[in-house]
This record gives sequence, C-alpha cells and structure tokens, in this order.
Amino acid sequence: MRARAAGMPRAVRVPRVLSIAGTDPSGGAGIQADLKSIAAMGGYGMAVVTALVAQNTRGVRAVHAPPAEFLRAQLDAVGDDVEIDAVKIGMLHSEPLVAVVDDWLARRGGDLVVLDPVMVATSGDRLLDHAAEAAIRALCMRVDLVTPNLPELAVLADEPVAGTWPDALAQALRFARSSGATVLVKGGHLGGDECPDAIVTPEGVAGEVSRPRIASTNTHGTGCSLSAAMATLGAAGRGWSDALARATDWLAGAIAAGAALAVGGGNGPVDHLHEIRPQLVPPAPPVSWTTQAWADVAPLRAAVDACSFVDGLRTGELDESVFAWYLRQDALYLSEYARVLARASALAPRSDEQVFWAEAAATAVAVESELHRARVGADAAAPAPATLAYTDHLHAATARGSYGEVVAALLPCFWLYADLGERFVLASHAGHPYRDWLSTYADPAFAASNRSAVEIAERAASEASASERERMSVAFARSMRHELAFFEAPVVAASAATWPKEAMRGA
Repeated sequence: MRARAAGMPRAVRVPRVLSIAGTDPSGGAGIQADLKSIAAMGGYGMAVVTALVAQNTRGVRAVHAPPAEFLRAQLDAVGDDVEIDAVKIGMLHSEPLVAVVDDWLARRGGDLVVLDPVMVATSGDRLLDHAAEAAIRALCMRVDLVTPNLPELAVLADEPVAGTWPDALAQALRFARSSGATVLVKGGHLGGDECPDAIVTPEGVAGEVSRPRIASTNTHGTGCSLSAAMATLGAAGRGWSDALARATDWLAGAIAAGAALAVGGGNGPVDHLHEIRPQLVPPAPPVSWTTQAWADVAPLRAAVDACSFVDGLRTGELDESVFAWYLRQDALYLSEYARVLARASALAPRSDEQVFWAEAAATAVAVESELHRARVGADAAAPAPATLAYTDHLHAATARGSYGEVVAALLPCFWLYADLGERFVLASHAGHPYRDWLSTYADPAFAASNRSAVEIAERAASEASASERERMSVAFARSMRHELAFFEAPVVAASAATWPKEAMRGA
C-alpha cells in the first residue's frame, strides 16, 4: 500500500527530490528535465539513471538499460546517505527494473512518490512488454500520485483511450479506485482550444484547472517536467490541487517561452527557467549619455521648431529686418563662443580633441562670420539680454566646470544647428531668401563636426563620475534653453515699441 494518504504530503523547507528516470542528451526530457523542474520549483534535485537514451528533439534512436543490480546500487548509494523528501519515477524500461524500484520503496517506507508512467511513445507505440506494464500497474498501488497522459491512462486502466474530457475523468476515477492512487489527468491529447487538467482521487475529482492551448512545438518533455514539479511542490507541503494550479501555470509559461531557446529541429524543449530568466540575462547596456541628454531636451527642441523665428526661417517668411537683428547678435555670440572653444582646446586631455576644438574656434570666427558680413556688413550692435545670458553661461562653464561640463555646454551649438540644417534644407529652393543660412548648417562638413563633438562629449561622460555626468546634463540642458531664448529674442525685440530704431542698431 501507499506510504501515506493521498493529498497529505510532508512539508519541508527545501524539498530534496530524487528523480529515477532515463536520460535525454538534448536536455529537454527525462532526468535532465526533472532536475531543471525541481530547481525551478525551489527544490534540490538528485538523479538515479534507469536507462541511457540516445534521443533528441526529433526522436529516440537507441536505449541502453543498465543491469538491475546497478540500478539498485545507485538507489542504495543515495538512500543510505541523503534524506529524501520526495521521489519522482519516470522511465522504467523493463519488469526487473520496476521490481528493483518497488522493492527499494517498500524497504524505505514513508517517501512521497510521484510516478510518470512512460508507457506509450508519441507515435502511439507501446514501449513496454506485458510483464513490465503489469509491474507498473502494481507499482501504482505504492505511489501517491500517478501522472499519465491519456494513452498511458488507457493502458493502466486496460481500456480504450478516452475521447472526451468527461470520459477521461471517469476513466481516471475507475483507476484511482482500483489502485488507491491519486491520478493527475492531463487533457493535452484532446482537441480544442482549452487544455484541462484534474486531480482525481478514489473519492472523485478533487481539483481541476483549464488553460488556453498554446500554439507551440516546444512540448518535448512536458510530461516529465510536470510530474517532477508536482513531486517538488508536494514535498514542500502543497496539496495536490494547489500544486496542480501552480505547476500548470509554470509549465504554460515554460511552453510559451520555449521557442526562444532555439534548441533542436524537432519538438523543442520548454524553458524550465523562464521565471528566473530575466535575472540570468545581463541587463541591457545603459543608454549613452548623449542619447539620454538629447532625449531629455526633446520638449525644448520642439519649442525651437515651433517658435516663429525658426519657423519663419524654414518657410522663408521671416521678416528680413528681424533676421538682420538676429545675425548681429549672433556675431556677438560667436566672438565669445570662439573663446570658449579655445578654452575647451586647452582643457582637452587628448591631442585630437585639442585640434578639434581649436579648428572649431577658427571656423566660428572665419567661416560663419562671413555669413554675417555678407548679410549685415560690419555694423556694430550692443548685446541683447539673451546674448549676454548665453555667453555668460558658457564662460561660467569654463571658469567653474570640468572639461566635460564645458563640452556639454558647447554641444547644443553643434547638435541643434546640425539637426535644424538637416531637416530644414529640404525646404530650401533657389528663391528661398535664407537659403545661404540653411545650406551652411546642412553642409556635410558641419554634420561631420557635429558627429565629432557628440563623440567627444560621450567619451568625456564615460570617463566622468556620476556627479560630473549629472552636471554635464545640467549644462547641456541649460545651453538648450539659452538657444531657445536666443531664437525667440529677435521676435521679442520686433514687438517692442522701439523696434525700428533697435533694428538698425541691433540692440
């Protein structure tokens, strides 16, 4: 008779579960699947080999069963040393092997035992001879839980395979009453969108769950895995109905995640460790500083696009006097900007970066200033508040900030203008009044300079401390706010009562 009444497992802190089963070199079924399932349910797995099976996801090629005496030696070696909380039994290839396991269990007594009767192949072929089948039926009288699929249940009950779920429940009840064992009935072989499972005791259906059928070919070893999970949960103190709900929920997730393993060309394995997989996979690399900084100022960039000055540049509808006022202020800005670029060159830790900033300073004075002279000549102007605020910010970065902060403060004058030039050049045409401005910032050479500035900023951020990177982000965002104010200033000045006079002076 069985060691204890069905549904009355012994609770332990860490279930120590012994799997007695055959092997699967591909890792999806047999002992390999059992050990993964036990671990996934929080148990400690052990293994005794009943058969060496040459198989993969496409099928079984050969089976080598060790002598019964060697099976007994394995069982005794484990049992003499380790306290076992539950035993899961899988493939027992012959009647002598069943007899060894039966005798070993009888001598021990008190073990929680779960039997997965491996009796019918996926093809439908019976795997055991009549003597072995009879021995498995007798073994069922000693175990706590039997987990057959429907063809195996039919062999145990010596009846035709059930074609409906009610028929399967009725068949399981008859076998439970004849054997005294509790039966986990599995409806996976039935058609339909739902996969029902149930716990059937000699008294009747004790618990039932049903889950949507998962469209997947990763079902190799599901029977082994479920029975091993049930043994572990039973040893942990869960009743069979509660264990079934937990185990089938886990197994459904394992089937759904199985395809991502990309193992084998046939029916692939389930992902036994899918619940802890996120902890095993290294976290995604952090977002680069430049990417995050650019994303953080997205609202400011949108405000730049929307401001009437920038929109007027794009469409060509900007008043020329307003643009002239902007250019005079920009000339003042570039003069100070060039000094800050020179300071960045002096602070740069690498010679290539020193050269880059020095050349950028020269370009700011020579090349970009040419645009201003062509448009407004050499007329002097007083710096507007927005101009002073921006240049003061840049000088403050050079006076008090690190090299990284200086670079971050300078970066928007590259990146924002390159971005505007790349997008707004599409609006340019032969008669566009500001085509020269649009073309300047859409020039491939300027785009290349921007990429270099971004790369330098990223390198500086990667070598900076966390606090310095935060200060870099603040400096970058502050420069972007100044860029927006700089673009808004001409329109603000145009709306002032003194506009005609101020427009001529550029103040």
